[in-house]
Amino acid sequence: MRIELNRHYYFNIVKFMIEPSDKAILTAIYISSLEPEILPLEFLKNRTTISDDMFDLKIKYMIKNGFVENSDPLRLTFIGRGLLKVVLIGGVFDIVHPGHIHTLKDAKNQGDVLVVVVARSSTALRINKQRKIYHNETLRKELVASIRYVDYAIIGREGTLYDTVEFVKPDIIALGYDQIHTEKEIAVNCAKRGINTRIIRLNTPIPGSKSTQIKEELGHSIYDI
Repeated sequence: MRIELNRHYYFNIVKFMIEPSDKAILTAIYISSLEPEILPLEFLKNRTTISDDMFDLKIKYMIKNGFVENSDPLRLTFIGRGLLKVVLIGGVFDIVHPGHIHTLKDAKNQGDVLVVVVARSSTALRINKQRKIYHNETLRKELVASIRYVDYAIIGREGTLYDTVEFVKPDIIALGYDQIHTEKEIAVNCAKRGINTRIIRLNTPIPGSKSTQIKEELGHSIYDI
């Protein structure tokens, strides 16, 4: 217990010392570890005005302080990963509406990095065979990735939700206010796989905003708007 408390104390002190730009670089390296085709510097240049020279200086500083491994590709050390609080949230996101935006904003506010898992069409249909899906999973991923609160969008892995959780290794799993999974169910299944994460349930100021209701009212005429 004392070791765990000291570890949290250490991370809290270091988090206080690092700059927002440092955390942005750590985030870029973490996301690159999930999808190697994404290079950290390119990821940052799409979101910030960082120069190549500044990036190199920051990386040298982080290697010296033990946040990043001196390797190619760059990898976070245990300390570097501990400086990020990664939040994972999932959904189908077939028709993005204000309820989704509020939920993603709330999820982002719970940590530093928001990873959104977009359900595969096969997974969504397995849960609800009557569901009408208008967009394929690739388009839904692109749509979610364009929302500014989202740091990285990923299509769910084949298998179960927990295969994706093992891959992302989030510090927090956020559930939407109307998602069918329960906090206890997810906690038990994560514990069985040795996944140490916290599960929270998010609220929404507009609980009446639901994809099912929108689809019921618009039906197949959704593209005729």
